[in-house]
Amino acid sequence: MFKLQSRNQFSPLLRNSLTRNYAAAVAKFQGTKNAKGNYTVTMIEGDGIGVEISEAVKDIYKAAKVPIEWEAADVRPLLINGKTTIPEPAVKSINKNLVALKGPLATPVGKGHQSLNLTLRRTFNLFANVRPCKSIVGYKTPYDNVDTVLIRENTEGEYSGIEHVIVPGVVQSIKLITRPASEKVIRYAFQHAISTGRNHVLVVHKASIMKLSDGLFVEVAKELASEYPNVKLSFENLDNTSLKLVQNPSQYNNLVMVMPNLYGDIMSDLSSGLIGGLGLTPSGNMGDKVSIFEAVHGSAPDIAGKGLANPTALLLSSCMMLRHMELNDHASKIEEAVYKTIASGPENRTKDLKGSSSTSHYTEQVIKNL
Repeated sequence: MFKLQSRNQFSPLLRNSLTRNYAAAVAKFQGTKNAKGNYTVTMIEGDGIGVEISEAVKDIYKAAKVPIEWEAADVRPLLINGKTTIPEPAVKSINKNLVALKGPLATPVGKGHQSLNLTLRRTFNLFANVRPCKSIVGYKTPYDNVDTVLIRENTEGEYSGIEHVIVPGVVQSIKLITRPASEKVIRYAFQHAISTGRNHVLVVHKASIMKLSDGLFVEVAKELASEYPNVKLSFENLDNTSLKLVQNPSQYNNLVMVMPNLYGDIMSDLSSGLIGGLGLTPSGNMGDKVSIFEAVHGSAPDIAGKGLANPTALLLSSCMMLRHMELNDHASKIEEAVYKTIASGPENRTKDLKGSSSTSHYTEQVIKNL
């Protein structure tokens, strides 16, 4: 099952050609500027504190003179034939602009809706979730020097939603792993490793138990390795990675982790905890054409409208978006201003970051530090 094809089965010229072609094919931004010289980006403000943190991003982008125009989209779900569906105007906006920034969404309870985040991923085939976690100098946590990158398969696994009752009291949930989806996310992991200079991909799995499903994921990774001869490939059991990550996260700093859906969901939140929580963690969902960048924390309805929300996660996610759009200088400028603001002291940090700042004051300080 785990047959590894030789890295040398192709000539160097052909190997390089294949790698370049795949680099161009996997999740590359294809948007173009409008007549004003700006890109149009779909803005999904979200629920709860989403409006406040989205407004902070808009204010900072305006001050930083980022060449972006925002197009608002409402993704409040519709039930069509019992299926949760994104409104057509929002779908058209995202498909037109090819990139979106999304605040936190709350799925309506008791109305038969599936997860809105899951619905967005399926609607636009967002096959890879990218979650970098990096320590922020000046904001002390129990761990120093964390700089991990985790890529999670986003469309199948245990989240395929295939469940049924066999007999009362016995439920079966089916984990779906396919070769095409595994190949797509693992190929993206190789490309991401190359583009970020990490040049090492670690596949996290449980093939010792899930011999067919996780075994297929491992097998695909070994097959693809021949196309990326300059990238090291290694493998680790999920439980072992969990243990080592909380013992010494810096040992994962120079590689890219890739794993199936459920493992990635859990491990990405664990990684966020190492740097101070979801309020500091950016996230990007990559598709063949469309990509959506998001704050992965909740909508926090208990503090909505009180001026207490922390826009950091959405800001850093927007910087991921800018780099995806090759607006790297703007991304670095905003990122540095955010880090400088957080490091400047509790008076400029929001309550969730052990500070006393309001959303508006934090935003003003980021603008001041641009």
